Amino acid sequence: MGNVYQKGFGKAKKSKNDEFYTQMIDIEKELVYYKEHFCGKVVLCNCDDPFESNFFKYFATNFNFLKLRRLVATGYAGSGFGYGQIGDIFGLRPEIGEDASKGRRGFKIVVNEVNGVNGVKGVNEVNGVNGFRGVNVSGLEGLVKNKNNELALLGGNGDFRSAECLELLKEADLVVTNPPFSLFREFIAKLLDYEKKFLVIGNVNAVGYKEIFPLIMKDKIWLGQSIHGGDREFRVPATYPLEAANFRVDGDGNRYIRVKGVRWFTNLDVPVRHDRLILSKRYRAKESVRYDNYDAIEVGLVSDIPYDYDGLMCVPITFLDKYNPDQFRILGITDRQNSSGLRTKKYSIKDSDKYSDMNGRGVIKTESGYETKYARLIIKRRD
Repeated sequence: MGNVYQKGFGKAKKSKNDEFYTQMIDIEKELVYYKEHFCGKVVLCNCDDPFESNFFKYFATNFNFLKLRRLVATGYAGSGFGYGQIGDIFGLRPEIGEDASKGRRGFKIVVNEVNGVNGVKGVNEVNGVNGFRGVNVSGLEGLVKNKNNELALLGGNGDFRSAECLELLKEADLVVTNPPFSLFREFIAKLLDYEKKFLVIGNVNAVGYKEIFPLIMKDKIWLGQSIHGGDREFRVPATYPLEAANFRVDGDGNRYIRVKGVRWFTNLDVPVRHDRLILSKRYRAKESVRYDNYDAIEVGLVSDIPYDYDGLMCVPITFLDKYNPDQFRILGITDRQNSSGLRTKKYSIKDSDKYSDMNGRGVIKTESGYETKYARLIIKRRD
């Protein structure tokens, strides 16, 4: 996914440095599609330091507008941002560093009631187009002075997999957050184990994970609506190494990196997801390129999908940005495991010294030999 991904998300996965904070503008653009899903619901932000998380700020400031029943956010003990502030409240003096989470406790905030605009004073400090500067101590105090709300230390470190955090998950209706990049598979598995609705940030490469793709194919997970390409900016702690190709430091010393391949993953259905993809290309057999190891044609661009072809087609993963489950079926993906069972040929050294790579991809036979393609979705028109 390019240099930024390799040195941004890729580095986070390798080093387990997962503290990436989503910008408010990206949250607002996506959440606008889902208002009807939140009425009367308990929302859990279980990877969100409430002092810095824009997810918490969004739901705190829109608590009454969305008609939430409850908002719960948990902060991890290793947070490089808010733990100093939570320490002030509870009389703690934690050290920030690589071993910051050892021996420390996470914390939670539970919001059951927000009394008008003044109830979130200090939460919604405007800061340009990105919406909010941060949640300060007085802002949280304004919420927790209400006896129906609570700010408390957890017994453990606040890991979403811990028993007490799983208890919070059981009580939630919806989970909205930016989970740790290195634990994306495990995070999604927990949500599905507890049969939760969710809207979370991840990388488009997750589509190809063996744990994730079957869920997409069975229409149990799909991509969100607001991000269909480009890169997105995330705030990172002061300890995060700025080695990505695109980064900046603002006038207050806050660090940001830009990451390509970001997508929303969800199981919340919305009407726009069922908008029909308008197709304008006709199938022309003589111009069509067929795969050598799949009974399918290559369609390099979503806009080139023929409207009159009823056979199998191999399309880029970005097809999911416009996927309408009423219009198409996803039958598989070109992968080494042949998980779809649709591969028609397996190569050996007799075919090419690159046979191993060929068996993990879709292959097109050319005059000069074989051409392999990046991972492709195998789709078919429903009508």
